[in-house]
Amino acid sequence: MAMDGRRALLLLTLGLLAACTPARTVVQTQLVERVVTQQVRVEVTPPPFTAPHPILSDVRVRRAIAHCTDKPALAGAAFPWMSPETASSLVMDSFVPREHWGYPGDEAIARYPFDPARAAALLEEAGWRLVEGADFRQNAAGEELALKLTTTTATLRQAWASAWEAQLAACGIRLVRFHTPASWFFGDSTGLARRDFEVAGFAWVSQPDPDGLTLYRCEAIPNPGNAWQGQNYMGWCNPAANQAIERANASLAVEDRVEAYREFQEAFTEDAASLPLFSRPLGYAYRPDLEGFLAVAGETVYTWDAAGWTIPGREEIVIGFSAEPASLFDVVESSFVTQLITALTDGVRYTSLGFAYQPRTQTPLSTIESGLVQVEEVAPGEDERVVTTAGQVAELAQGVEVWDVQGERRAYAGEAIGMAQLVVRYAFADGLAWSDGKLVSQEDFEVYYQAACGLEGSRLMSTCERVSAIEFHSDGYTVSWLPGFQAPSYALAPFGYYPAHQELEAGGLLADEPVERWDDHPEIRLGQRVVAGPYRVVEWEFGRRIVLEANPYYYLGPPKTPRLMLEFVERSDVARRLLDGSIDLAGWDLVGEVAPPMDALAGAAGRGEIELSVLPSATWEHVDFNLWLP
Repeated sequence: MAMDGRRALLLLTLGLLAACTPARTVVQTQLVERVVTQQVRVEVTPPPFTAPHPILSDVRVRRAIAHCTDKPALAGAAFPWMSPETASSLVMDSFVPREHWGYPGDEAIARYPFDPARAAALLEEAGWRLVEGADFRQNAAGEELALKLTTTTATLRQAWASAWEAQLAACGIRLVRFHTPASWFFGDSTGLARRDFEVAGFAWVSQPDPDGLTLYRCEAIPNPGNAWQGQNYMGWCNPAANQAIERANASLAVEDRVEAYREFQEAFTEDAASLPLFSRPLGYAYRPDLEGFLAVAGETVYTWDAAGWTIPGREEIVIGFSAEPASLFDVVESSFVTQLITALTDGVRYTSLGFAYQPRTQTPLSTIESGLVQVEEVAPGEDERVVTTAGQVAELAQGVEVWDVQGERRAYAGEAIGMAQLVVRYAFADGLAWSDGKLVSQEDFEVYYQAACGLEGSRLMSTCERVSAIEFHSDGYTVSWLPGFQAPSYALAPFGYYPAHQELEAGGLLADEPVERWDDHPEIRLGQRVVAGPYRVVEWEFGRRIVLEANPYYYLGPPKTPRLMLEFVERSDVARRLLDGSIDLAGWDLVGEVAPPMDALAGAAGRGEIELSVLPSATWEHVDFNLWLP
């Protein structure tokens, strides 16, 4: 697709490489563009191996289905313990939640409130009429308005699908439900991957960066021409939306991304090719006198601010955990419970409250706006590593496609290509100190990097592969990313710090120990080392609990509560443990979203015995309409 002059000028001015702009391979819709006074005229030709869906290709039918859908009622059917008010708070109208920075506001998008009368008018207009004595609508040929819903056997989907079936029936639409095992539905060559459905119900996950390239651009439509790659299962190709979402992912400037996502969502909701339903809930249950605990949508590592929690008259707080971690060596261990504990022992570099990033130990975030980013033009030679137009790391060779500094696709043919390279300075808070009083130093950043990028099995290896060079400082480091690297996460510090001066029980210092032997040491595996976060591990009673004590040198000041007890609790027992006072807080990982224990917890909250906070999670249920039949 040709780039309009405004976008080219923007990328050139910022010196940014549009690394996320997609390649133009064979797609289900062939686009021919003509630019006239900055307007894009697009002709759409359906590919020969497909045909438009006889019902769902009509946008009036899709909009009617949306108006027939009572979303709060569906959320209530999936989670019968919740109040109508809570169910309404979970409703989704776009591909990001209302709390998300990328949501442009209700007035900027097409919304479809529950309105059966409006739905009936749209269906009549589309030629689907309700004949006297019939339960379901028919067209002029006498064919019934019937659609097949394919979804999984999950209990919550059986619940909301049953309720949706009744809602659509009231509009004269027959919905035939097909609940299939997840192994088929999400298989590599079955179900969604082959677009083998009419209407599909499943979940996506919202992140602080909306992305959306693999879900909604034209090239992401799985089809034989691209070996069935991509997740645009709808077969939806809207040229304006395609251009907007590419532009949103091609810019690093927040205000430009906000505007591009607004344009995308305007087209996304107008076409109604996908119907967002509701976010799944996150529940937090805790004793009423727990002060300082803050549950916020978008941030699931709820221990990020534990240094400020307190219970009047208490020297300790007991937190219920859903599982016991295998290790606290977070370079290789990525389980959620490990993240909860290392947030306590090492602090968090940044948070994602409200689905946006905020600086914590990294300060400030290294955004374009902060002045900590330089964009340099480089001309890598043959065999040098670059990030390709597909976002993969490759050695530059004949035929490898990259983006040049103007944001144009270029296939390497032996001649130098000017590319953009991000050089980003990542700085950490002043006064960041270990629990023995020693300040975090340059060597501590170096030691972490050596482990993250030198240890086989590191969960950060993909990030490490995109580093061209790194320079360490007393308060952080500067990364020169490979030419072509441009991910929205560029502003977030990719590496942390480990105590280089840690004395090992076996003798010697951590900095001198080969990284492949780190996990053999309890100081690393069990977290019993000096730490820079608000708490340090002092005891691990396997199968029962982990005990933490306050770090008096924590850079934000000593934690308000001297001692934390992390108890491993069965989900079926959480309500009893909260009510008898043997635990003070149960996070979303333990509370869950369905009964038990939500029935008991909701009842106890109604009686004022506990506090129950229910927030929209990043996971949201939706249905996709298949516009083209392979």
